[in-house]
Order: sequence, then C-alpha cells, then structure tokens
Amino acid sequence: MDHRKGQPLARDAMAYVLAGGRGSRLYEMTDTRAKPAVYFGGKSRIIDFALSNALNSGIRRMGVATQYKAHSLIRHLQRGWNFLRPERNESFDILPASQRVSETQWYEGTADAVFQNIDIIESYGPEFMVILAGDHIYKMDYEIMLQQHCDSGADVTVACIEVPRIEATGFGVMHVDESDRIVDFVEKPADPPAIPGNPEVALASLGIYVFATKFLFGELRRDAATPGSSRDFGKDIIPYLVKHGKAQAHRFSDSCVRSDGESQSYWRDVGTIDAYWEANIDLTDVLPQLDLYDHRWPIWTYSEVTPPAKFVHDIDGRRGSAVASLVAGNCIVSGASINRSLLSTGTRAHSFSMLDEAVVLPNCEIGRGARLRKVVIDAGVNIPNGLVVGDDPELDATRFRRTDKGVCLVTQPMIDKLAL
Repeated sequence: MDHRKGQPLARDAMAYVLAGGRGSRLYEMTDTRAKPAVYFGGKSRIIDFALSNALNSGIRRMGVATQYKAHSLIRHLQRGWNFLRPERNESFDILPASQRVSETQWYEGTADAVFQNIDIIESYGPEFMVILAGDHIYKMDYEIMLQQHCDSGADVTVACIEVPRIEATGFGVMHVDESDRIVDFVEKPADPPAIPGNPEVALASLGIYVFATKFLFGELRRDAATPGSSRDFGKDIIPYLVKHGKAQAHRFSDSCVRSDGESQSYWRDVGTIDAYWEANIDLTDVLPQLDLYDHRWPIWTYSEVTPPAKFVHDIDGRRGSAVASLVAGNCIVSGASINRSLLSTGTRAHSFSMLDEAVVLPNCEIGRGARLRKVVIDAGVNIPNGLVVGDDPELDATRFRRTDKGVCLVTQPMIDKLAL
C-alpha cells in the first residue's frame, strides 16, 4: 500500500469507537448507563482511554457509535470531547443508532454499527479506519499498529494480547504462523491454540482492528448482503478475512505506552465488579501498574471546575485523613478515615466514618460512623449514618450485590430498601 513517505499515518486515519454495549456483568452499575460511560479512576470514564489513545496517537477524526442507555455517555462526550475543530481538519461525531438505514433497524452488531454510517465516514475521506472497543483500560499508540498494517500488506490487522493459554477460553483467540499471520480465529475455544514456539501462551483479540477504508466498506457491504450474518466483526468479518484474505496479528506489547514506572504492558477488561474494583484499587499502589500521571500520554476527559479536596478535624478518632488513596476535587473528608480507597469528584465523608479499599463514584455522601470495606459505591448514593458493610458476609449478601471475592456493590435503590 502506497503512502506519503515520512508522514504519520494517523493523520489520514479515523478512529471509530464501538460504545453501544451494556456490560451486563457489571449488573446495577449499568442499569442507567452504558459500560463505556462507567466512571473510572476518580474523574474519567472508561471510554476516555480509547479516545485519549486516538488523540495522543495523532488521530484527529473520531466517531463514537452509541446504543444502549446512551444519555450519560453522550452528555459526557459533548462536554469533554467538544474541542476537536472542523477548521483544523478535525471531527468528532456521536452516532446513536438512529434507524438511518431502516425504520426498524437498530445496530445489529459491531460491523453493522459501522455499515450504517458509511456515508458519514465517506464525507471525511479517511484512508484508514481504526475500529476500537470503548470499554477497556489501556494506553496504546495506534500509529505503530497503522505502520505495521501498511508494511505487512494485510487486509486487516488485529491487535492481540498474550495471555496464559488456560485463561484464553473467554476470548477470541488467534492461531498464527511464524510471521504472525492469522491462520485461524476461534471464538472462546475450550482448547485455545498456542503461539508458535510457546505452548503455554495464546494470542487473544482485543477488539481493535485496522483496515484501509475502501476495503472495509467493501467487506461491510458484502457482509450486509450475506443471509444469516450476525453483522459482527469478531463473529463474521474477521473469520471471513482469515479464510479469504490476509489477516495479520499485531502484538499489544509492541505499541503499549509505558511510563518509566510501568514495567509491564497494561490492558484490563473491567467488565465484572471484581475486575472493576481491582483496577481502581490498584491505582492506590505506590507504583501502580497503570500510570495516570504520565504527562506524555494524558488521559483526556471532561474536567469539571471544582474546588480542591479538603480534609478537616484533627482529634483522635475524628481525624480527616487519607492514606494510599486517590481523592478527586470537590471532596470533603470531614473527620473520616480513608485507607487504600478512591474517592471520585464531589464525595463527602462525614465524621467517624471509615473507608477501607472502597471505590466511591461521584457525588456520594458517607454518613457519620459508617464503616465500609471492600465496596463499590455507585454514583449519587447516600450512605446512612452507622452503616457497616464488609464485616458480615451473609448479611451483606442479603442487602447488597456481593461477589464471590467479597466485593459489595452498593446502589441507592439498595440503600432505600434498608429503610423500608
């Protein structure tokens, strides 16, 4: 594939983020919002990572396809991602499922979510399409993947991560040859194929794909005319190209962005309550695996104008303090003890309360004397005075959603039931 020598490929690419999924394994956390809109890290949303990667990679044209309970996601995107300007050859489109192709048709699958918007994409004329999932936490330079795509002459390049073979049963797994050409694609196999020369490791798809735009459109039209297709990249488009074209694997470790303090490639699917809690709590480590303080690769988001966090009272038993914790703006820790926890914007923790390994989403109120351990508190929850969570597993399981690993999800409807 010819391209202007020396020019970054990202400037001729469009990032297209698939953000329509519910994320049902997060249970009540996605009752009112799509998974990409779930808060993460104190002030960001999950989708900010894919969008920030695109921006930091040099991509200035972006589209986000939304579907399930998209209001909070759309509102976030309008507030936080409205700085891309058409006069600078930049664009940012929010593309809800709006029955543009058929009066009865929502997005049937991930491929259909691109197919239905071909005319909008064509109006911008991108040479390449970078198809992204909107619900993972990672830092990646897509320019490196674009370069490999062009150099290899592939029809599609699929980003993959190395995982222990026994853990790959929940992924789409790539079977590759010695040159990393994909020779087979297996969705959630019972016996995942190993990487050549490494029998204990498999290559799992990250749901990140690079295509030449014209080629992609041809494949989407072919797939749309195929009876019985589920209109999905992972189930239909990629397996077809593995058999009938050239599909190349791109190893995430080659393009993962690391700061000096990050020793390993970091990628997380925070699609369960346990995984979500762990990824947030990991940020409190002295040297976390994910560095949010790397100015060379910032995570962009909607930044509210807030006053600083505040800590008040200094009496034994009533000391406003936080240790090994992240505390966002507009939080007031008033005589409360915070340990290895994450307080999102606008949290109030009142006197004599205690939070230990707690992930607290925005605008929560922690009542006096409450003791909360190993919890995820959904946004806007008012914790009653004296509530104890984390001491009695059996009691917790009757009142809240408690995981097998002992993490309790607490929402306002659950709290309201306690008062009945």
